[in-house]
Amino acid sequence: MKAKIRKMSESALRGLGYGDSELSVLITGNDEIRALNKQYRKIDKATDVLSFPMEDTEMLGDVVISYEKTVAQAKEFRVAVDEELGRLLVHGLLHLLGYDHVTGGRQAKEMRGKEEEVLAFLKEKKLV
Repeated sequence: MKAKIRKMSESALRGLGYGDSELSVLITGNDEIRALNKQYRKIDKATDVLSFPMEDTEMLGDVVISYEKTVAQAKEFRVAVDEELGRLLVHGLLHLLGYDHVTGGRQAKEMRGKEEEVLAFLKEKKLV
């Protein structure tokens, strides 16, 4: 799985024009992501993906993904686990790049469009 995530990450970064940037990805479980969510966002529940941006042009930041949530959501959305993993990776990466959907409206629509674009790029490369 490590090699797959590396390829997805590198391709997504290149597709977004950040091919020279670094990204840290942690795949974990619900307990650990819940603890991080509580510590950094004051929300005491597991989530699917968290992003922690860095103030560095070369190191974008950290993306943390719950594999348990990934598997459950893949089943719920009737997609392959790799596709849901790719979607969550792209979603977290877009947050690192400044995209936001929390307030809704135009920003959410823009982020969703970019997410679909990058996911299509990963599908074209047969990575999801």
